[in-house]
Amino acid sequence: MKKNPYQQGFQDLKETYNTNDFKTGLTTKEAQKRLEENGPNKLEAHKTPKWKIFFRQFNNMVIYVLIAATIITLLMGHYSDSIIIFLVVIINAIIGYYQESNASDALDKIKQMLSIEATVYRDGKRKDIPAEELVTGDTVFLEAGDNVPADLRIIDSDNLRIQESALTGESNSVNKISEELSKENIALADQKNMAFASTAVTNGSGSGLVVATAKNTEIGKISSEVSSVKQRKTPLMQIIDGLGTKVSYFIVLASIVIFIVGLIFDTYSLPVLALAVVAMMVGAIPEGMPATTSVILAKGVSDMAKKQHTIVKTLPAVETLGSVDVVATDKTGTLTKNEMTVTDILIDDQELQVTGTGYKPTGQITKNGQPVEISEKLKLFLEAGYQANDTTLLHENGQWSISGEPTDGAFLTLYHKVFPYDQINKYQEVDILPFDSDYRYIGKIVKDSADQRLLFVKGSPDKLLDMAQKQDSNFDYDYWFNKVQQYSKEGKRVIAVGFEKAPQTADEVTHEIIVDGLNFLGLAAIIDPPREEVIESLKVMRTAGVEVKMITGDNAVTAKSIGQKLGLAEKIHAITGPQWDELSDEERITAADENQVFARTTPSNKLEIIEALQKNNKVTAMTGDGVNDAPALKRSDIGVAMGIKGTDVAKDSADMILTDDNFATMSSAIKEGRRIFDNIKKSILYLLPISFSEGLIVAYAILTKQEIPLQPTQLLWINMVSAITIQFALIFEPAEEEIMNRPPRKTGSKLMNRHDVFQMTYVAILIAAVSLIIDVYLNSHGVSEVISSTTMVNTLIIGKIFYLFNIRTPKLALSKELFSNSKVFVFVGLMILLQLFLTYVPFMQGIFSTGSIGLVEWGLAIVAGAIVLLVTEIDKIIRLRLNS
Repeated sequence: MKKNPYQQGFQDLKETYNTNDFKTGLTTKEAQKRLEENGPNKLEAHKTPKWKIFFRQFNNMVIYVLIAATIITLLMGHYSDSIIIFLVVIINAIIGYYQESNASDALDKIKQMLSIEATVYRDGKRKDIPAEELVTGDTVFLEAGDNVPADLRIIDSDNLRIQESALTGESNSVNKISEELSKENIALADQKNMAFASTAVTNGSGSGLVVATAKNTEIGKISSEVSSVKQRKTPLMQIIDGLGTKVSYFIVLASIVIFIVGLIFDTYSLPVLALAVVAMMVGAIPEGMPATTSVILAKGVSDMAKKQHTIVKTLPAVETLGSVDVVATDKTGTLTKNEMTVTDILIDDQELQVTGTGYKPTGQITKNGQPVEISEKLKLFLEAGYQANDTTLLHENGQWSISGEPTDGAFLTLYHKVFPYDQINKYQEVDILPFDSDYRYIGKIVKDSADQRLLFVKGSPDKLLDMAQKQDSNFDYDYWFNKVQQYSKEGKRVIAVGFEKAPQTADEVTHEIIVDGLNFLGLAAIIDPPREEVIESLKVMRTAGVEVKMITGDNAVTAKSIGQKLGLAEKIHAITGPQWDELSDEERITAADENQVFARTTPSNKLEIIEALQKNNKVTAMTGDGVNDAPALKRSDIGVAMGIKGTDVAKDSADMILTDDNFATMSSAIKEGRRIFDNIKKSILYLLPISFSEGLIVAYAILTKQEIPLQPTQLLWINMVSAITIQFALIFEPAEEEIMNRPPRKTGSKLMNRHDVFQMTYVAILIAAVSLIIDVYLNSHGVSEVISSTTMVNTLIIGKIFYLFNIRTPKLALSKELFSNSKVFVFVGLMILLQLFLTYVPFMQGIFSTGSIGLVEWGLAIVAGAIVLLVTEIDKIIRLRLNS
């Protein structure tokens, strides 16, 4: 069985990658040969052409019907009808094109993350070459500040530390070693003898053998996954597409039947019959549905950008939040601050707590909630932790950050919580021994103004406890060891601090003078703290029936502890990436459902967890900020990236970006998504009965051999103009009470329940019936055909206005809810002005075959609308009483 690179010793590596000497490297000739065979060390990004995106918008059943109507009217010489119908088609295509082409391509950003140059050994010499020319078998030299140019097996390490958080989710830089690892299936974050392309060297130097380039690197695999991942249609788009297709099929079938019946009974001449059937199709097709849906979504996107610091890149994504069952989230930087913080100090038998989180030095040291006096020993502890350090605390543009190691940064912040940031340091550095992974401590000799010298040491407890025992035979090793275990079980990183007085002549820190023995000062417990606002947000989500899953590269103990602090669930179950890898597909579906914490995961694991949840019919949201999150962000139903600390790759793979990195926004975004879905549903339930009523009117005329009372252009006016005026009032409807107390919509659930279908049916028949009665009444009194059809247009519009007040709210229309959305009255007023424009302006009369009507006709239209509202409100009263 072939070993992984991290399992191979140096001799195996030389044989596998056909290289004789690491320091000599490959010959230029051999490197060129391998480059020609395997290709350059770069990633290719492929974009969909804009013209393809545009023409994709016409692949829609509603559009097919409208295009057919355009062609028929054009062949019959009704040019104004065909132009207006075609304009509707183009407008819908432009809206769809804008939505789809607005999404960015994450692959470009991944490509930009790869190093431009690399330092390699070739022909026995060390030289810089373009990173694209790297091949497997090359030996690469690394030093602090370099980006790793390919996947490397470390062969030499001098205090080499690499920051891999964007790839693995591990917040601290990783100490790199050169020895082989014996275990199989080691998580990415635990492959200590590997360096991965796109990660950054933070300390030390070393060299590594190139074992993978381009698409074969870990970042390359992510790139391949991002490009191959197929995004599911959002639940809303599935519903609307399905509904549009079913309605279109029904209308086309009905039109064909009526056309055949018209031919058999010789109702009209063929051209007139064809135009009548086109009028019926145009009237019944809900062409305003895509436009209305897009505007409601766009308004939701705009509101979220203004009120909640959220950028939504694709319009349907904002509604998808409302149907989310599961939010899968990265831990570091999303649920936590990614800012290591000292939370506890143990000096002698005194357990102290530290308030304040993150790198901002605000807070204090307390005991039982009360501030403590800074004793000499505590002061020395703080000074030792501050001095035994090679990290810098920065304050720029109002933001606190560090340059260096997060653990060291925690001690700097701790110190400045007691002593001012701008206070002059009383110690001067003499020499420093940087942190070394073999020894696991850092030491520094300092001197004060009187040239008194001290050696401060900070590091792993197991090292410093041994030194303390050497120094003091009465040292209670077991007590301190048990305290270390206690803090570790709580998911905290424990650092020990010690000191000793150095000789006046001591100018160099050596391992020998440190391990000889130290005066033990105490322990500090450190944690990457949960974001305070996240805890409350998770409570809201749990009430709303939304589960939250934590997927992280951290170890299981730390992740589970954070999950408990956050309140992910009543009882938290955890699984690791290697354990997940052993499961079958069916077992993964169960594991994804039952576990709340997924630790030590790879980027592939994240993607697999999302897919397993989706196979279980869960609507998933994924939040993250690293490159390792990109495939899962893209595959999820809605990907959410962090805007401040998120990588460009994560942001480009996501559908939504939290510009303030505030995970708490998710709960308010879910609420907004549910409100938007409710309003879209109201819009559709409002639009369809009106469209069907128009089709019924035309069908009735054909079957009864009467003149067609409505022209195709009039029907388009009713559907489109009202859709972008009074229907827009539904955009501003506030969220219904208890919206966050109901469970998420089930995947595959229908948009309309039985009563919705019943109401849609009787409203369509009711509006068609009162309109036809008015038409018969006017015709019997000698009113012209133009005035009669104009009255019918206005009757349908007034009916829509009255019906709007019924559909707005599940409560009675004439209640306090009447004024909950003041924009309704603005849009109703606008629609009335447009109707007056249509009815009385000669230019419009010529285009839409309308004429000036009088008070009688207006009165009839208003009575018809009042009847529609009265009947639907009686239905609502009956339902409210049955449900009470």
